[in-house]
Amino acid sequence: MIQGITIYLIETRKIGVDDFNVPLFEEKKVPVENVLVAEPSSDDVVNTLNLYGKRAQYTLGIPKGNTHDWEDREVEFFGKRWKTFTTPIEGIEENMPLRWNKKVMVEYYG
Repeated sequence: MIQGITIYLIETRKIGVDDFNVPLFEEKKVPVENVLVAEPSSDDVVNTLNLYGKRAQYTLGIPKGNTHDWEDREVEFFGKRWKTFTTPIEGIEENMPLRWNKKVMVEYYG
C-alpha cells in the first residue's frame, strides 16, 4: 500500500506592526498527514524552469479532502524548508482512484 509522510504547512498570520510600521507575522506549523513526496519528471523540471524560472525539487501529492491553501506557501519536510510555486493541479475526488487528488511543485527555500 502506498503511504505518504507527515509534512508541515507553514501558515502565517499578521499580528501587528512594529515601531517602524513594519508588519509583524506569527508562524504556525500545521501538520498535514499522508502527503506523497516524489521527484518531478524531467519534463516537469524543464517546464517549470521555462515557465517560472524555478527548478522543481519535489512534487507533493495532497490527500483528498484537504482544504488548506497550497499556493505560494512554505512547507517543511525532510528537515528542510521548501516553497510551493505552482498553482495546485486538482482532479475530481470521485474520479481519482487513490487517496490523493492534488499536486503542487516545491523548490528548496533554505
